[in-house]
Amino acid sequence: MARIVKKFGGTSVGDVDRIQNVARVIKSEYDQGNEVLVVVSARSGVTNELISRAKAINPNPADREMDMLLVAGEQETIALTAMALHAIGVDAVSMTGAMAGIRTDPFHTRARIVSMDCKKIIGHLEKKRVVIVAGFQGADTDGQITTLGRGGSDLSAIALAKGVDADLCQIYTDVDGVYTADPRIVPKARKLSEISYEEMLELASLGTKVMQARSVEFSNKYNVPFEVRSSFNNNPGTIVKEEVSSMEDVVVRGVALDRNQAKVLITNIPDKPGSAARVFEGLSEANVVVDMIVQNIGRNGVANLTFTVPRDDTQRAETAVNQILSELGGGEVTLVNDIAKLSVVGVGMRSHSGVAGQLFAALGEAKANIQLISTSEIKISVVIDESEAEHATRVVHTAFGLDVEE
Repeated sequence: MARIVKKFGGTSVGDVDRIQNVARVIKSEYDQGNEVLVVVSARSGVTNELISRAKAINPNPADREMDMLLVAGEQETIALTAMALHAIGVDAVSMTGAMAGIRTDPFHTRARIVSMDCKKIIGHLEKKRVVIVAGFQGADTDGQITTLGRGGSDLSAIALAKGVDADLCQIYTDVDGVYTADPRIVPKARKLSEISYEEMLELASLGTKVMQARSVEFSNKYNVPFEVRSSFNNNPGTIVKEEVSSMEDVVVRGVALDRNQAKVLITNIPDKPGSAARVFEGLSEANVVVDMIVQNIGRNGVANLTFTVPRDDTQRAETAVNQILSELGGGEVTLVNDIAKLSVVGVGMRSHSGVAGQLFAALGEAKANIQLISTSEIKISVVIDESEAEHATRVVHTAFGLDVEE
């Protein structure tokens, strides 16, 4: 007997037929004598619809009330999934994140998990009940409902797998696994049989939609291997696990494209010690995540600063920066939304040279002008014009030998 965690995303539970299909997948596992813990997302489109309704009523809704609203999507799904299991003879119980023992910090809409108490879940599993937990949510120490941010159901599943000491964690999505690039952009993209935590973390943080970055970070920290696979077929998926030496044989594992980026240009900022620090302190206080940063050499007492932020955070970033510039006594802010970030990722970069030159040559061939560059030990990212992004991704994918063999 094994203890299995299965997480189903929004497209997997998108309508009644798909929920019934998920119930059959769960029953098949349950009938093998295994203990099954299920984590589900809101049905596809529901979260966006709830956000749209909220903003139609109030363009700047309070974060606490948004959390109260958005958890409704997952709670609908857990109830419907439990009902579907009951209909086919499987004992099942649904639980909210708070009921499941997920405790978070008090930061609404972007909460972080601080502790887990899985005694109730384990008690149900030992009584041969399937437990269905609402992903994406928890509660702080005061009992206030919190949510974990977009894609937070992945984090719920990984954390619960650790909390119940699961033998296997499977993330079911609408794709077969992790690909060398988005197949919708690169038709020749290949499915990977395995990938390291570090590579998956970079790809997730760089725009790959298969997994939420924080969930991969959690799995890496606590060494929770998991499989990404399709909920619509029985094909093997992609195993995400600790790095092994053979993984370094592949120089570039994948190419990621992130369109949810905006460039913030601050011009004529006072060129004095502490100016940049104050800007980024203000952005941190506004809970804005900053990615790529370039500061120009100051001239005539002023300097320019450029960085990127998620496109959804541009208004928050602009408000925070304008406030800081007012304190500093000068500077102007310009937002540029029509950009994209293209990245190549691979643990093999640690032991192979020439990757940057090969990437820049491919971008030159694609006629894509580089605006910003950022590197890490296993990643190179560039900002280019959004209109050039898809073609450039295909050219780069081919240049690194990632295309599927025909």
